[in-house]
Amino acid sequence: MLTRVVQMEFEPDKLEAFLTHFETVKWEVARFEGCRGMQLMQDIHNPCIVFTYSIWDSKQDLDNYRRSDLFLSIWPQIKPWFAHKAQAWSLNTTFNGFISEK
Repeated sequence: MLTRVVQMEFEPDKLEAFLTHFETVKWEVARFEGCRGMQLMQDIHNPCIVFTYSIWDSKQDLDNYRRSDLFLSIWPQIKPWFAHKAQAWSLNTTFNGFISEK
């Protein structure tokens, strides 16, 4: 499994447009093949900074999403709304204290 974290900062006058658009696609992304789920988080000091946090079965699944028609319809729509270039990290989990395994 891998975790994908994407940080985006939106122009203040574009934040609401992003949040509205996100509502229309969030479940499609979260249910994409190989995606275990996704969260959207906002910075408590600057709500224009948002993060997506998603967990993928494999790098191949993430790559498939990033080449999908879904992603290719979302990214060009929201990219012009950015205040700064987005940053993204693909991470391997070395410890997870949130999930108890039995």
